[in-house]
Amino acid sequence: MASTRVGHGASVARPRRRGRPGYDLETLLAVAVTVFNERGYDGTSMADLSRRLGISKSSIYHHVGSKDELLRLALDRALDGLFELAAQVTAREAAAIERLELLVRGSVGVLTEALPYVTLLLRARGNSRTEQRALARRREFDQIVAALVKEAEQDGDIRPDVDPAVTARLLFGMVNSLVEWYRPSPGQTGEALADAVCAVAFDGLRGRRADQGSG
Repeated sequence: MASTRVGHGASVARPRRRGRPGYDLETLLAVAVTVFNERGYDGTSMADLSRRLGISKSSIYHHVGSKDELLRLALDRALDGLFELAAQVTAREAAAIERLELLVRGSVGVLTEALPYVTLLLRARGNSRTEQRALARRREFDQIVAALVKEAEQDGDIRPDVDPAVTARLLFGMVNSLVEWYRPSPGQTGEALADAVCAVAFDGLRGRRADQGSG
């Protein structure tokens, strides 16, 4: 499986192209994810995909064996990017709080580069074995985040009165909420968005003037 660089050093796996001229798996997957997000996976049929692509269902089956295979490829696209990022971050020689910030920053990069795929992942509810597998991988990623939070807490860099699992959920709840409103626009970069998320998450909203006034 080939890969494309995303965000801050992570990459998102892309399926290799194959099949009939003019209809490669990459194009098919991109359209399928768009339709899944519009109609819901359960509400999308292969006939719907056929109409959107302007090709026959048999042409789709030339690339994939089922609609479920398209879902699996799409969910893995998002998850593989997150896990490659996590592997890079956890291997770094740095304080836990620095690695945690890199993980948050990089996750925003994965989200902005693979927005439709991450959106589909976050809407998965476990209605099939494929979705259940994806949710299990999401929980594994959450555990990586929580472990970093706990380590940073032990280092004295994160307040100790909040459960690490709760802190991890709050951090990535903010990151994941981006799929509901973020839309790429001219002049707006994923890096600037990551800067904003990290500023709020790690520095807080209160400005210096407010801090001085409360002392």
